[in-house]
Amino acid sequence: MLARTSDPIVAIATASGRGAVGIVRVSGARLAPLVDAICGRALKPREATYLPFRDADGEPVDHGLAIHFPSPNSFTGEDVLELQAHGGSVVLQLLLARCLEAAAEPDPVTGRPRLPGLRVAEPGEFSQRAFLNGKIDLAQAEAIADLIDASTEAAARSAGRSLSGAFSREIHTLRDALIHLRMLVEATLDFPEEEIDFLQKADAAGQLAKLRSQLSAVQQRARQGALLREGIKVVIAGQPNAGKSSLLNALAGAELAIVSAVAGTTRDVVSQTIQIHGVPLHVADTAGLRESSDEVEQIGVARAWGQIESADAVLFLHDLTRASQTDYAAADAEILAGLQQKLPPSVPVLDVWNKQDAAPTAHPEQGIALSAKTGLGIEALRDQLLAMAGWQAVPEGVYLARARHVQALARVETHLALAASHLEAQAQLLDLLAEELRLAQNALNEITGEFGTDDLLGVIFSRFCIGK
Repeated sequence: MLARTSDPIVAIATASGRGAVGIVRVSGARLAPLVDAICGRALKPREATYLPFRDADGEPVDHGLAIHFPSPNSFTGEDVLELQAHGGSVVLQLLLARCLEAAAEPDPVTGRPRLPGLRVAEPGEFSQRAFLNGKIDLAQAEAIADLIDASTEAAARSAGRSLSGAFSREIHTLRDALIHLRMLVEATLDFPEEEIDFLQKADAAGQLAKLRSQLSAVQQRARQGALLREGIKVVIAGQPNAGKSSLLNALAGAELAIVSAVAGTTRDVVSQTIQIHGVPLHVADTAGLRESSDEVEQIGVARAWGQIESADAVLFLHDLTRASQTDYAAADAEILAGLQQKLPPSVPVLDVWNKQDAAPTAHPEQGIALSAKTGLGIEALRDQLLAMAGWQAVPEGVYLARARHVQALARVETHLALAASHLEAQAQLLDLLAEELRLAQNALNEITGEFGTDDLLGVIFSRFCIGK
C-alpha cells in the first residue's frame, strides 16, 4: 500500500447501510477538474455549497453539500473533496462510480483525463496519508480507529485524548530528554582528550534517573489505556450447579445464560462484555467441570478448559452449601490442580464462594463470598476484578494505548536500565551506554512513527475501515 501513495483515491467514508447523510471522499493532487465535472462549478475553499451532483449527461445523481479542502489545509494534507449526500447505499455507490467515471473522462480544455489513476481507497488509506504528510503522527492515527471502535465512554474519551496528541506529547518529552542525554554521551566519546568530564558536569546520572522516573509514569498510564481498549478475558469455572450462569447474569445485569437446578445445563460457552468503571471485561460462563459419559457434555467441558487456557483471569466458583462435603471438596481440589497445571503463574485465580444466602454462617478463609441470586457481594467482586486487571488510574487522566505501545515502552525501560548500569560502571562503558540510549530512542520513535518499517505501517492502517 505504501508504494501507491501518489494515486488519487476515493471512498464512501460513512458506515454501510441506510442513513440520513452519507459521505463520499476524494483525496489527491489537483482535484479542480473533478470538482468542476461533478459540481458544475468551482467551490470556495472550506465552504459548504448546496448543489446537484451531476452525472455524465449533466443530470443530478443527488443534491447535497460539497466541500473542497485545498492542500495542505485538509485532513490528508492533499486536496480533498467531500460530497455529503443522502445516506442510501445506492445513492452513495452511484456517486462513487460517478467520481471514478469523471476522473477518466477527458478534460474539455486539455483533452487529458481529469484525474488520472483515481482508484478506490484501501482500508485506512486516508488516515495513512494524513500520517505520511505530517498532519498526524502514528499514535494519533491509531487513535482514530480506537475512537471509532471504543466500546465504553471512558475508552472514547481516552481515545479522543490520544487523538488530540496527549500521548504523543508525553512520548516527545521523553524523546527530547533522551536526545539531550545522547548528545552528552556522544560529546564525551568524540572528545575523550578533554579534561572536562561532560557527563559528570551535566549530571548525566541524574538526568537518566529522572528520565526513567518519567518513563515509569508514562508506562503506568499506557497500561491503563491498554486496559480501556482491550479489556481482559475473565472465565468463570467450577463444578456443575455452583452458580456460574447465575454469576454471569448478576455481573451483566441481564438474564443471558439459562439457570437451572439440573446439573450440566450449560453445555457451551456463553460470553458477555461488561463494563466496570469504563473498563471492558469479557466474561465467559463455561460448562461445569466434571467427568461425564454424556458426549455433548464432554465437548462442553473440553471447550471450558480451552477458554480457561486463554483467560487473563479465572473466577473459581465454589458452592458454599456443599463446601463441607468430602467428595465435593475433593472434586474442587482436582479442578484447582488442573488450573495450576494449565495456567501460567501470571494469570490470577480468584476463589469465589457462591450461595451465601443459603449458608449465611459459612465464612471461607480466602476469596470472596457472595450470592449471585440476591446480589450480595457482587460489588465487592467487581472491585476485585478491576484490581486483578491492574486498574489503578482515574479514566480522565488516561490516554488510550495499544499493546504495541506498552511493549515499546517496556523495551525503552530495558534499554535505560542497561544504560544506567553502564553509566555506573567504574570504567564508564560509554560505547555500550551510547548504544542502549540509541535503541531506547528507536523504541520511542516506533510509537509515533518517526521510526518504523513499511510493514508496520501496512499492518496498522490495513485494520482501519474503508474511507478512514
